[in-house]
Amino acid sequence: MKTYGLIEVILYVKDMNKMVHFYHDVLDIPLSNPTTNNHTDENWVTFESGNCLLALHSGGKGDIGPDSPKIVFRVQDIKSARFQLLEAGVSASEIRSPAPGISVCDARDPEGNPFSIEEQNF
Repeated sequence: MKTYGLIEVILYVKDMNKMVHFYHDVLDIPLSNPTTNNHTDENWVTFESGNCLLALHSGGKGDIGPDSPKIVFRVQDIKSARFQLLEAGVSASEIRSPAPGISVCDARDPEGNPFSIEEQNF
């Protein structure tokens, strides 16, 4: 089987409105569908996140384990991005450098899903 790239990541959520607010307003990811203000009754919301869509799907049970997949977002300025997360009340780790030219900060969204922000300086 030949694949042609990753096209979407689906994140199952319990509270669609809260999660749309977090990913759209806190992480500043543009909504692609639907673009309304109230998402309480939505079962599927997508965001334009580069070459791969981020999709929120209602009906999540919150079964998050220690090996849950992690979403990683590229940022231009990790220090500024981390500060913005902290200002929004998001608990974020210290910035670490796992490899030369890579800076990473780990956090969790309001439902506990792990994500990272990453700056690449090559």
